Parts: sequence; structure tokens; C-alpha cells
Amino acid sequence: MPSLAGNGRRGGNRALSAPRLRVDSPERAGLDPGELRLLVRDVRAAVERGWAAGAVVVAGRGPVVAVEEATGWAVRYARYDEETGTGVELPPDARVPMTVDTPFDLASLTKLFTAVAAVQQLERGTLGIDARVGAYLPDFTGAAAHGVTVRQLLTHTSGLRPELPLYDAADAAGRLALLRAEEPVGAPGTYCYSDLNMLLLQHLLQRLTGCPLDVLIHGCVTRPLGMTATGFGPCPEAAATEDQRRPWGKADRGMLRGVVHDENAWALGGVAGHAGMFSTGRDLAVFCRALLTGGSYGPARILGPDYVELMLTAPGLGFAVDQPWFMGELAGRGAAGHGGFTGTSLVLDPATGVFLVLLANTVHPRRRPPDNTVRATAATRLHRAVRPL
Repeated sequence: MPSLAGNGRRGGNRALSAPRLRVDSPERAGLDPGELRLLVRDVRAAVERGWAAGAVVVAGRGPVVAVEEATGWAVRYARYDEETGTGVELPPDARVPMTVDTPFDLASLTKLFTAVAAVQQLERGTLGIDARVGAYLPDFTGAAAHGVTVRQLLTHTSGLRPELPLYDAADAAGRLALLRAEEPVGAPGTYCYSDLNMLLLQHLLQRLTGCPLDVLIHGCVTRPLGMTATGFGPCPEAAATEDQRRPWGKADRGMLRGVVHDENAWALGGVAGHAGMFSTGRDLAVFCRALLTGGSYGPARILGPDYVELMLTAPGLGFAVDQPWFMGELAGRGAAGHGGFTGTSLVLDPATGVFLVLLANTVHPRRRPPDNTVRATAATRLHRAVRPL
């Protein structure tokens, strides 16, 4: 086992019972209410100008949820009209308003849960961080032949390309054959964000534990934390995503709600290491709180503090660290988090104990080039809200 790259500064070697989240005033959290009002105003304005059909924002510090707001629509459009380049709105009485309890397709935020499940195995000593993937998956000949390691999967430095067109394979056997044969295209150690890293990690964890990934994450992460609104789909009450059709999509599936948006995760049956989970803002705030307290929430413990620190210390294991493009001014001090293609993101800052969950259905009714300004601005507002406790 390598050095944990830490000295216990985020909680020492012992995880204690951590207070659960409660809703309270910004002042009780050591946050400036004026900045938080601006944060909510900015998100509402972004939805009104068409950044997303709707959004939910949850923010706080320590055990306090100081912001929990919803705006816009969970379902607004019936389809996308490619001739006019606009969404065809549902009648007002058929639309579904956004609420703070609306679940979202998390897209790549799923990777964080896969990463936690992997780091749990590191802590238990059943998985080596610098062990070769081929030692666990010898039939994945592409990765095995190139000596890809567990650390490289978790840090996106395996050299694997961003994705494979698994959705075009004829059947499950064909999809698995593509994954098993896939070889790195880049030099090992070179960063290249890739869904394939988490797909290989999924297969490794399943081979190692004998559990499907959805069962593993439920049993080891979401159930202990009481995250009852979090899991792999289907999730019928979720916010709608896309009228998914070619040429902008990679499959012809129509308007999606409650089923995974990502085409590869869909082709894999909805359970994948890189995408497929659904959750709410409050549940993700619990996830953030557990990590900020060194792996504990209430009486539950999912990781020890040193292993949480290993995940959140640059370059991060599964987590992105200090990325201003979506963390704004929270970046540069050890903030960690992730974004998702459907419009989801979360950021947590161990230095101040703040967390921000911003969920939006930006791909409803159709995907567009991402605009991360809203995410970055919200994180900056939260950073500027921090006051001495």
C-alpha cells in the first residue's frame, strides 16, 4: 500500500460519528446571507434565460444546509423540433415543476460512487492501488498487455481513449469483447479523461467482490449513509433529459425521463461505472458531508479519514481537484468535485467545510455545447460567502 499522502490533517486516523445535516440560517453556518441570495438569484436568472429547463441548488457549511432551492421545470418539452431549432413545449398543465426533491440523472457524478467503492477495497487491503488491472482481469487483454494500473484508472492516466461506441455493438457479448480488447492509445501517465477507465474499474470491482456494481454501491455507500433517493435507474420521477436522436445523439430513443441519458450506459443495461445513477440535491449534500467529515455521517462510516484524503488530494482519485472551470474561486485551495454531462455538479472544500450541489437538466430538450459559467459563478458566490465561524 502506498503512502496515503496525508498526515491526518482532515481528521486524523480515527473517524468519529459526525453530526447529520440540518436546515438552518446562513449565519449559523458562518455564511454571508447576501452572497447566498446572489447565488440563488444567479441560478434562477440562468434558468430564465434558457441555460436549463430547471435546476436545484443545495449549499451549506459543516452540518448546516443554508440553501435549498428549486426553479423551473423538471419536464417542460414534449420534443425537439430540428427545423425550428427549438423545443416544443408541453401544455402548461402537462409540465412538471422542479422541486427540491426532484431526482436527476447524475451522468458522470456516477464516477464518484464507483471511485468510493474502489477506495473502500484499498482500505480493506483487497485491492492494490498500483496493482496491474491484468492481475484482476487477465481476460481484458488490451489493458493487461500495457500494464494499466488501478491508480491510472482512478486518475484518468491509463492512456485509454475517452469512449467506445458500445451502443453500436450487436449484443452484450459484442460490447464486452470491445472492452476486453481495447488498448491504450496514449502514453501511460498522460491525462486523458475517459469513461472507459470507470468501465474497467466496474468490471474489476465486480470480479473482486462478486457483486454487481449497483448492489456494491448500495450496500457500501448509499444505504449506510441513508441516501434513499440515490441509485441506478430506472427513476420514473426524475427530471427529463433529452429528445435523443441522431445526428446530435448517438441513438434514436426519443424524449428521455427516468432512464439513463448516456448511450453507453443505456446499452449496458443502465448500470455502468461512468454513468447511470440518479439522485437528489439533499442526498448529494449528505454524500458531500460524509466526505468532509473524513468518511462518516451520523453513526455510519464509509471510509477512514486517510483514505478520504487520498481521494481528495491532487490529482484526486475519481474526483477532480482545483478545477476553476466549474469550481470558480473555490479552486486553488484543495476543493474537489465533479461535473456531469446532463447538467449536474458538486463541489466540496475541505479547507472551509462548504459544499455546493447544483443539479440542472441542461440537455432538455436537446444537448448543446456546455456552458459552465453558471457552475463556476455559483461556486465563487459560495466561496465569497464564507465567514469566520
